[in-house]
Amino acid sequence: MEDVLEVYTRPYDPKRPQVCMDELSKQLVGETRTPLPAAPGKLECYDYEYVRNGVGNVFIFFEPLAGWRALTVTERRTMVDWAAAIRELVDVHYPKAEKVVLVMDNLNTHSIGSLYEAFAPEEAFRIAQKLEVHYTPKHGSWLNMAESELSILSRQCLKKRIPKLEQLRRAVTAWQDKRNQAKTKTIWRFKTEEARIRLARLYPSFQA
Repeated sequence: MEDVLEVYTRPYDPKRPQVCMDELSKQLVGETRTPLPAAPGKLECYDYEYVRNGVGNVFIFFEPLAGWRALTVTERRTMVDWAAAIRELVDVHYPKAEKVVLVMDNLNTHSIGSLYEAFAPEEAFRIAQKLEVHYTPKHGSWLNMAESELSILSRQCLKKRIPKLEQLRRAVTAWQDKRNQAKTKTIWRFKTEEARIRLARLYPSFQA
């Protein structure tokens, strides 16, 4: 926890951008009957029955100090999918960065080893050298600012039924572009000193 909190105290540095990464799954749901459109005095109506069309996965990379985020929708959430998203992060979004300071949870696919599952050793090593990884602790996903962005995405964009992967991509891209245009930033205010007081029960006790 304190390692991640230290990262959040660092000032903005375009050569070492701080990026938070997370992901979520979205059930793709189709209609069995055509919904009734909204009319004066009446809400849009959906039938309670639906058809499951599989699951889409959403990767998010969020740079809180710049108010920038990039979202990628994939059919799966394998090591190879994560590795491809990471290569795009370092090569497309931050090609001039010395290091990308990456904060994420310790899901089994979120590791340097995934790069070696997807790419030749030389390429995997090259990408790994561009990363400075900081993991949130177990049960500490609230420390990942990307999780907050995904929560906003879910409330604003994903509550409705989305039947197909391509429609999910369009919806997510539109939300991403709107948030980026507004340059919505996040300033983390929970510091290590406060954590040691409010979460004192998590620390070992020592007697003088």
